[in-house]
Amino acid sequence: MTDPLADGRAGPLREPGDDAYVILDAQGLLTAWTPAAERLLGCAGQEVPGLRCADLPVDESDLAGLGARLREGAAETVRLGAVVLRHRSGRSVEVELEARRLVWTGDGCRWLVRATEADTARHRELGAALVRGLFTESPFDIDVFDTELRFLAQNAGRRRAGWFGGEDFTGHTMAEVSPPGLLDTDAFEARQRQVLDTGEALIRTELRGRSPDDPDHEYIWSETILPLRDPSGQIIALARTVTDVTERARADGRLALVNAASTRIGTTLDVVPTAQELCDVTVPRFADHAYVNLLSPVFGGQEPVTGPVVEAMPLRRTALATVPGSPAATVAATGEVDPFISGAAQLYTRVMTEGRPLLLTGEEFAAELEPGDPEAAAEVLEEAICSWLLVPMSARGAVLGAVEFIRYRPSRPFEQDDVLLAQEIVARAAVCIDNARRYTQERKTALALQRTLLPQELPALAAVEAVSRYLPANGHTELGGAWFDVIPLSGAQVALVVGDVPGQGLHSAVTMGRLRTAVRTLADLGLSPEELLTHLDDQVNRFQGDENDEEFTGRAAGTTCVYAVFDPISRSCVVARAGHPAPALISREGSRDLLDLPGGPPLGMGGAPFESGELTLDDGDLLVLCTAGLAKPSDQDMGSDTGPLPEPAREALAEATRAATSEPSRPDHALDDISDRLIGRLIASRPDEDVALLAVRVHALATDHHVTWDLDPVPEIVGRARALTTAKLAEWGLQDLDFTTELLVSELVTNAIRYGAPPIRLRLIRDRTLICEVTDASSTSPHIRRALVTDEGGRGLFMVAQLAQLWGTRYHSRGKTIWAEQPLPDPDPDPDSDTDTDDTGPAPLTTEPGS
Repeated sequence: MTDPLADGRAGPLREPGDDAYVILDAQGLLTAWTPAAERLLGCAGQEVPGLRCADLPVDESDLAGLGARLREGAAETVRLGAVVLRHRSGRSVEVELEARRLVWTGDGCRWLVRATEADTARHRELGAALVRGLFTESPFDIDVFDTELRFLAQNAGRRRAGWFGGEDFTGHTMAEVSPPGLLDTDAFEARQRQVLDTGEALIRTELRGRSPDDPDHEYIWSETILPLRDPSGQIIALARTVTDVTERARADGRLALVNAASTRIGTTLDVVPTAQELCDVTVPRFADHAYVNLLSPVFGGQEPVTGPVVEAMPLRRTALATVPGSPAATVAATGEVDPFISGAAQLYTRVMTEGRPLLLTGEEFAAELEPGDPEAAAEVLEEAICSWLLVPMSARGAVLGAVEFIRYRPSRPFEQDDVLLAQEIVARAAVCIDNARRYTQERKTALALQRTLLPQELPALAAVEAVSRYLPANGHTELGGAWFDVIPLSGAQVALVVGDVPGQGLHSAVTMGRLRTAVRTLADLGLSPEELLTHLDDQVNRFQGDENDEEFTGRAAGTTCVYAVFDPISRSCVVARAGHPAPALISREGSRDLLDLPGGPPLGMGGAPFESGELTLDDGDLLVLCTAGLAKPSDQDMGSDTGPLPEPAREALAEATRAATSEPSRPDHALDDISDRLIGRLIASRPDEDVALLAVRVHALATDHHVTWDLDPVPEIVGRARALTTAKLAEWGLQDLDFTTELLVSELVTNAIRYGAPPIRLRLIRDRTLICEVTDASSTSPHIRRALVTDEGGRGLFMVAQLAQLWGTRYHSRGKTIWAEQPLPDPDPDPDSDTDTDDTGPAPLTTEPGS
């Protein structure tokens, strides 16, 4: 028989078989022979009596002196060593012989000799060594229980003496001998019965509790309960192994915390939420209390401190987290300077300057605070702080602030591994906070740019009520190419503009700003809508040809724009568009008309000249202008003209109008509601382009707020014009403006007679200002001259410029109109005003017609 371990390969332990026994007398004669001995050598039992040891079939060993060796031995048991016997069949059998002295009543001595096959002996010794090693040298705690859950055996574990007092508890259950608080014995016995009932082992059950040797700290153990079976498979006992896995569990917990920090910190690009995520990740998994203090510039999104950190630099509370029932009190709200730092300023300064964390016990922390802030030191002791850790936060070589971690008793104090873990987490958070800070700074810059590029508040005009909406593409960028505008024009007219530069981002926004400025400049010239778009198209073409500014202007081609001018006196609205959808008209009665107006190509794309269409609006009509991004079908080419609103926009407009016009007493609410409903209905289907919308309700100027006179082209008519003006001002209650208005009328009418052509028309408009307009059929351009002292004339327009708040010229197909505006007097002067009127001021300026 071969030994499975002889060649170095592992094999299973053999079940203990029957050993062969023989009895020898003092002369070495075999007197008895067991059946196992018969099987060992293949000899029959009747052949044994009288047979000597030396007669046994021996292969390699000599048994002749066996009797003498036994007689010479004085011990009760004699190990005779290995002997190789030969089976009757011829094969060799290696056995181990052991003799035990028998107490014999007859003459001489008798010996019981046991022969064990060598491989069985080796396995038996291995099994004994295994059990001996497990019970004496294993790092695990091993208990053996019978089926009644009573102790059968225990190994000599490292903590046995401290836990069980070194006593033998054989025959007792765990509930009877376990120290109080060490183990939930009811749950433990339930697990034992589960193994007995199912026959399946319970592997690596995690247990948490307090060690009797260290009751202040929590420990983690791994428990395994195994069934022990007899050769028939019947469970006869239970084995339980327990090992301390506290350090391994802590290491796994640290790794899990790092993973959590990498996924949960930095989910937003905002400094305060990012700092709060740091606190939420570390409490309570790492600390009982944590808060983040950032330097004031970082808290506001500005550049961090790059030079030495001094105590005078304020740290602001940015985030806080604490376990329920924590003794710590919130002493500072988010954004406030933390008053608690006043006593620990030198600690914060040291940590942020050196860039190394600081770990102190509660007593050491209180001692550091005592000289500068005794109250804070007493508070530390009162709160039972067992460990205090301060970690500096920096990114890209600049200091951002510091993070404070606290553990209270009876928590385990911070260890060196915990310090390294805190540095790793804070470093990750610092990168996220710095990214958030930079984003905040860039966002503020973008918002400031956006505020300068788009009107933040639409002008309050008597001719229109306007509501605007602007939504960036995808909701994640603050800059885009869409814009809107409401521009007051001369003669109480109002220009309405909506445009869109292709793309998003800074380049499109800058191009949009340049085009918006160009539109306002061209609008001040009083150009017709089609002329304005023509000049704007030339401007875009110049942008395209500017090689030095290609990065910013290369995106101008394809810009769409709609430009409308509403005259509240005639109630006419002239509209021209460049690749833009036509406005939608909602009448005062609620009917909806989709305006079919002449179109044109987008700006910078070339093609047909721009045309305008004219319509007459009623008082209270509503115009809706929106960007092509909201109204253009998804398959529309950039270079083609966008016609009327597509079907989805029409349906949304109809629905919004029906809902909004249900409250006729709230027209302002209706404008807001229509805009919100239209945006809400369409923006979800068009999320990838900027959206600008302008809803405008028009109002005609009352007939008693304007007057027009046709004048004969003769010098005598100037006096008549002054008289008519004085009478109308008296009717309007504007007598305070008589003098300056008469001068303005005299000069403008005189210039029209001298340099213009009939017909000549004078118009007064009382709107938000008093407007004087003189129209003639000449297209000559008036300009201010610097008259010499000896000149009799040439001072007319100079006087107009001095007396009027604004003045200018607009041209039309029938000639030109020169206009001048004056501010209206305060309608409700303060009667209690003690301001003195100086009657000795400068003498009134007089002039003759035509001066």
